Amino acid sequence: MGRYVARRLLQMIPVFIGTTLLIFLMVYALPGDPVAGLFGDKGGSPQAVAALRHEYGLDKPILVQYVNYMKDMVLHLDFGTQIASGRPVTDILGEAFPVTLRLTALAFTIEIVLGLGLGILAGMKAGKLADTLVLIFTLLMISVPVFVLGFIFKTVFAFQLGWLSPNVNDSMNYGELLMPAIVLAGLSLAYVARLTRSSVAENLRSDYIRTATAKGLPRRRVIGVHLMRNSLIPVVTYLGTDLGALMGGAVVTEGLFNIKGVGGTIFESIQRREGTTIVGLVTILVLIYLAASLLVDLLYAVLDPRIRYA
Repeated sequence: MGRYVARRLLQMIPVFIGTTLLIFLMVYALPGDPVAGLFGDKGGSPQAVAALRHEYGLDKPILVQYVNYMKDMVLHLDFGTQIASGRPVTDILGEAFPVTLRLTALAFTIEIVLGLGLGILAGMKAGKLADTLVLIFTLLMISVPVFVLGFIFKTVFAFQLGWLSPNVNDSMNYGELLMPAIVLAGLSLAYVARLTRSSVAENLRSDYIRTATAKGLPRRRVIGVHLMRNSLIPVVTYLGTDLGALMGGAVVTEGLFNIKGVGGTIFESIQRREGTTIVGLVTILVLIYLAASLLVDLLYAVLDPRIRYA
């Protein structure tokens, strides 16, 4: 197992470099000059613009900028400086990420609890009324875009019923984060439910389930140990990859509910063409995605003892 972990960590290095390079090239290919944008409509003198571009290293070739960025990030954990405010990007990350992490953690919990619960219920009752209702519900959740679902929730639960606040004023209050977390988790929990349902229904017809039942094992052990451990392997794969997607998908949700997290910061940075801030935020998302992928691979051996790593 140790050799496998070491090999996977080494494989992540070229993936991380290639991903961040691609992001860097795409971000700095955005039209417009963030330095010129600081001076407003009137614009600044060519000398002042050139001096600021030199100060932030924007006058160097794009690959040289990338190498300098990676060197500062790896050696000093320095993600650069935001041009508009002059603040280090690490300070902005420190403010934005805890907010999004709380929102994502709540959404991920909802996704696991509701997604697995509905999927197991539908799989155990395949072909019956409960299965049909779950499939209809998940189809509706998949069909409705996130921003439409957000507006529906705000209109019904905030404006009409008055149960929840339409916007998040305190990001430490999980009660205010509940509605955006449900909206953020809606699409993912539908996929988890459908994937769990298919896996459970398929494994219920497997020979090893019939064998375990014929041996006289308690139904609770047959379902909870033999069935669940094998049925959860594809679900865990999806959950691991979806963790990074939830944080990336928070851009729309945070905008709808006025949450000052990673999504809102990325949106504002795109408007201002703050390439350094965008690259820093997305780099963290890449690291989270890679860590989640490694964790999923390690969980395979826990769920299925037949899996062995050289």
